[in-house]
Amino acid sequence: MVLAILAALALSGSSVPEPVATADLHFLSGRWIQEGPDGWTEESWSDPRGGVMLGTALSGKAEQATSFEFMRIADGRSGPVFWGSPGGKAAVAFPLAGYAPNTVRFENPAHDYPTQILYRREGRFLTATTTGPGGSNPQSWRYRRR
Repeated sequence: MVLAILAALALSGSSVPEPVATADLHFLSGRWIQEGPDGWTEESWSDPRGGVMLGTALSGKAEQATSFEFMRIADGRSGPVFWGSPGGKAAVAFPLAGYAPNTVRFENPAHDYPTQILYRREGRFLTATTTGPGGSNPQSWRYRRR
């Protein structure tokens, strides 16, 4: 399914239509959770305001947190830019690479992993997918609204 989503965005020209702003990404807003036998991951996004959305992610097993990330999406010259800071490291920019209603893709081909970050909202579910160069090593999280 992940590759089908990526292929659909690629076939749609991977281009960004008329100007897209962070406000268009309101579908990400809210608290999201994925739970399973291997652990849990939570992701939260603020409502867009002033050209910025703030996000956090926290993963763990049982009652023990194992990783975290600070994120933001902010309007840039060519559209929204995703900034990821896993584990408190320096933030890395991923400019907007594709947009459709309820779907957004950010890319940074110069980064080691991920090179692409994709979000897709379907009803009360949000899927986040990261991939490496050429779509390699896909990892997905299917969140439900918390």
